[in-house]
Amino acid sequence: QVRIVESGGGVVQAGDSLRLSCAASGRTFSNYALGWFRQAPGKERELVSQINWNNDTYYLEAVKDRFAISRDFAKNTIALQMNSLKPEDSAVYYCGAGDWYRPNEYKYWGQGTQVTVST
Repeated sequence: QVRIVESGGGVVQAGDSLRLSCAASGRTFSNYALGWFRQAPGKERELVSQINWNNDTYYLEAVKDRFAISRDFAKNTIALQMNSLKPEDSAVYYCGAGDWYRPNEYKYWGQGTQVTVST
């Protein structure tokens, strides 16, 4: 049974940092992209960052230079280091696994972790 479990969300002030972690289990993910999406109230889910089997990365323009994604292939985990957080970064952050070329069709999802950035 595939499990995707996120951790590390919380409430912080603007300018602070948070580190989200995601652990994937239940199958081999070496050929999958792993990534982070977020969804704010009233908005569509958007891809924040993803990383593939070759350590290629993608970042949403709004988070470039502030967020960094990393992957541990041996542990099937990824992390998202979020620096200089802004109120507009507030959302539920979801970890997922799927096709690098079709991120909107990721196959596996976690339950999400809330990130709230106050002014």
